Amino acid sequence: MTTEAAKRVPIPPRGVDYRGKLVLAPMVRSGELPSRLLALHYGADLVWGPETVDHSLIGATRRVNPDSGMIEWTRLPTNEQPRGPGKNGGAAAPELKETVVYRMDPVREAGRLVFQLGTSDPDRAVAAARVVAGDVAGIDVNAGCPKPFSISGGMGAALLRVPDKLCAILQALVANIVPEFQVGVSVKIRLLETPADTEALVRRLVATGITGLTVHCRTTPMRPRERAIRGQLRMIANVCREAGVACVMNGDVENRDQAAGLVEEYGVDGAMIATAAEKNPSCFRTAADGGLAPWREVAEKYVEYAIDVENKWGNTKYTLNQLVPGREPVYRALARTKCYTELCEAFGFSRLLDRARKLDTKVGLRPSTDTNKGTAKFQNGTALAAGGNMAGARSSGSEPRRALSERGVSAQKPAAIEV
Repeated sequence: MTTEAAKRVPIPPRGVDYRGKLVLAPMVRSGELPSRLLALHYGADLVWGPETVDHSLIGATRRVNPDSGMIEWTRLPTNEQPRGPGKNGGAAAPELKETVVYRMDPVREAGRLVFQLGTSDPDRAVAAARVVAGDVAGIDVNAGCPKPFSISGGMGAALLRVPDKLCAILQALVANIVPEFQVGVSVKIRLLETPADTEALVRRLVATGITGLTVHCRTTPMRPRERAIRGQLRMIANVCREAGVACVMNGDVENRDQAAGLVEEYGVDGAMIATAAEKNPSCFRTAADGGLAPWREVAEKYVEYAIDVENKWGNTKYTLNQLVPGREPVYRALARTKCYTELCEAFGFSRLLDRARKLDTKVGLRPSTDTNKGTAKFQNGTALAAGGNMAGARSSGSEPRRALSERGVSAQKPAAIEV
């Protein structure tokens, strides 16, 4: 091995080396805290949080939730101002409620959480990173998301078209965040149109002082259903190795055993899983360690984490829709739940019921008040979760329930929004 090949960019004391790691990809909605904890539970070495835009972080307040112990960054809505007394000295209007911008577990994620930043400006990137850098193991710049919410602000994959700006952002973070917080800076990109274009970009990026580069093996126009392109991987890995930067591959990585083979085949340093982890994060286990766990085990552990960290109800429901196979009868019962209590009843998670009720009371979630359906709706769901066959039960004289396709609703689950 040559001296150049053995070169490594120093990993800061609080940073983490991506080499030899299998990690959870940054995914919008599917990458919130309970999903990350679930991935770690099943063996992920590192986890990326979902892209968080710089504007939303700047001015956010850091707090420790006294009930859950989680670190939360919160802020008031930016499109409204707090309201004062009512007209003619009447009662004051309700105060605006703070929203949680980002949430992390300071114990279970310690040293293993990489914060992905959405930005298009060096100064804003530094200001936003300063808000969270003291609590995370790394700052990763999103330069690969092709979705409109990212590229419309000049972020994500839009940065691939302006390499000067992308390099300036990385250099600013390396110059300011690394010495101040002692964590590394990395970037996640996509392939460009030609191998030559990709190589030229990667050479510029690895010269900025970053410790890691993740390449999603698709071009910007490609979608998850299109197979990943791996022909450029070895070239990218070699360029990274020459500069001493860790190279992580992303795209159609299904499980730990497959990842080990891909790392060996293409000479990369690590691998990242997205869609497969959204469906069943026990994919981080080897076959020897048990392989994929049954979906009910995974779902129950997820719900436990979601309750413990006070995850937003809508996100919990969305994520469960990815974890529960659509063919399962309880999948329909899930759609009718309105709170954590109903969710635990529908799935038969009786050991979580008391905690679910406490959280519902705290955050103001209420069970369904439909007196015609009542509790039987969720007792039905519980029976389904336990393997019953009450899905077709309905009161005498009621209309048969039409299929989703007949009601103009797609039964297909949405693909992960990977960033």
